[in-house]
Amino acid sequence: MLGKINSWMAGMNVLIVDDVHGCLPEGLSEVGCNVLYLPDANRGEIIANIPGKQILVIRTKTNVDAELINAGQDLKIIARAGAGLDNIDLAFAGTRNIVCINAGEANADAVGEHALGMLLMLKNNLARAYFQVKEKLWLREANRGIEIAGKTIAIIGYGNTGKAFAEKLSGLGMQVLAYDKYLKGFGSKKVKESNWDEIYEMADILSFHVPLTDETKHYLDRTKIALFKKDFTLLNLSRGKVVQTSALIEALKSGKINSCALDVLENEDLKNLNPTELEAFNYLSQNEKVILTPHIGGWTQESYQKISNVLLGKLLTFS
Repeated sequence: MLGKINSWMAGMNVLIVDDVHGCLPEGLSEVGCNVLYLPDANRGEIIANIPGKQILVIRTKTNVDAELINAGQDLKIIARAGAGLDNIDLAFAGTRNIVCINAGEANADAVGEHALGMLLMLKNNLARAYFQVKEKLWLREANRGIEIAGKTIAIIGYGNTGKAFAEKLSGLGMQVLAYDKYLKGFGSKKVKESNWDEIYEMADILSFHVPLTDETKHYLDRTKIALFKKDFTLLNLSRGKVVQTSALIEALKSGKINSCALDVLENEDLKNLNPTELEAFNYLSQNEKVILTPHIGGWTQESYQKISNVLLGKLLTFS
């Protein structure tokens, strides 16, 4: 249920520049907003249409930098239909008193399920075995799996997606550690509030669920990897730049990281990789110990509508 809808929304000019569920533009129109829906708009079209708009709705493709913000002199709210705000210049938006909101809670279950699926694929060699059987190779011993029961997993970032992943893991017989620099007192019977020293000592599996900020860029680098006492499995369903790709590849080659699942990459524009990025991508994509998916962890049929519903609720009850 929505809270009290603010009357100031009537007459607001809204620009939506990415694909969203119809409930968002329809809901805004119903309360009197003037909605311009341009899901395929390029940057030039966005800049041309943003003057006079009070609300801008984006997803991942739009980089909201100073140039774009300056073009929208009347902007009051930038709404991200998704979780991260890393494609918005938050500092510059703040100087203009523009409020930035997201819908991070809407796709948490989708990310949690995707993370669990990737973990099970890695530990049971599901992707490799599937392609082998298609080639009429029936290799049982070569694909003997590893059970996750009894293993220790460390979740870095205990916000919406970290919590959802921990919930999916409950009942699987794992010890779940969680670390979040900005949260305290969240431990429970299912999850132990932890710290990096304990994680370095105990973790068999490491899973990242943090936003991309200056603080978390290359959060997992050579220095951190070297501190782990055991070889470990890596999951990254946050942002590609959270993991230093060159350090990851070195650790895969040495065996310190025994396998990894990545839903994100440092550069996801695969048609425009520089030579170094292309070499790294080729290594990862051809490595049987690596699973790659195209940033779809939070993108399900259900989350598509949930994201727009949550964003609509926040906009209509904004104060």
